[in-house]
Amino acid sequence: MADYPKDLKYTKDHEWARIEGNQVTVGITAFAQESLGDVVYVELPEVGTEIKAGQPFGVVESTKAVSELFAPLSGKVVERNDAVVDSPETVNNDPYTAGWMIRVEASNETELASLLDQTAYTQFVEEQGH
Repeated sequence: MADYPKDLKYTKDHEWARIEGNQVTVGITAFAQESLGDVVYVELPEVGTEIKAGQPFGVVESTKAVSELFAPLSGKVVERNDAVVDSPETVNNDPYTAGWMIRVEASNETELASLLDQTAYTQFVEEQGH
């Protein structure tokens, strides 16, 4: 079983969110990247794009599947990780630091309350039979 950092929040779509003031860094969890297998392509939105909580914002393609990325919260993309676009395998090697996807300026901080903490996410993954 993968370890999930305690300082992050999680979604049931297997994205993580690192909250720093009103900016939130978003990536996919170790569970997601392990389930996908070798990531070979990442598509991310342009800086300035408005994203909405629960809606797709990008795509991750692996040797096994193509999967949409779902926004953990609403806001404007203020930075995207072009290094992951250029080297998608970074998502497999380091999903929580170098493998981040986008940074978002949150527009509705109340949405943060709906995210799972590490304990709740770990329990959710276990309940899914993993």
